Amino acid sequence: MTRPGPGHERLGELCRRLMATPAELTAGEAVRRLVDHILAEVRDGRPPGALEDAFDELEELLLAAGHSAGLGSYRTTPGSYQRLPGAGHGHPPLYVLACPLGHCARVEAPAADPGRGPRCLVFDRPLREITLRP
Repeated sequence: MTRPGPGHERLGELCRRLMATPAELTAGEAVRRLVDHILAEVRDGRPPGALEDAFDELEELLLAAGHSAGLGSYRTTPGSYQRLPGAGHGHPPLYVLACPLGHCARVEAPAADPGRGPRCLVFDRPLREITLRP
């Protein structure tokens, strides 16, 4: 399995927020339109790095609306950082789940129930497995 590049941090955070707190991304019409625009562009194959102006605008709208986290993954966001299964038990996980197309930096721990793993709502696909060690 190939290892992805670093991915786009803000697209990863947008994807996480679509899963964890979608209401804050659809509450205001301007935010909803901008999220829809970004998602449509990425789905159509535009590199996320070419949408920096749109991500900047979205971050400003979120901050102006009182969402202190903006789109920075370094800030506290519900669901952004989760403890990896196996941590502290002496059995580290052998894989993680990541963006299905490698466009963003989203990484999740494997789900307890493999049939119900997290999905990417940007591309409407399940996250793909990335092997940590053979």
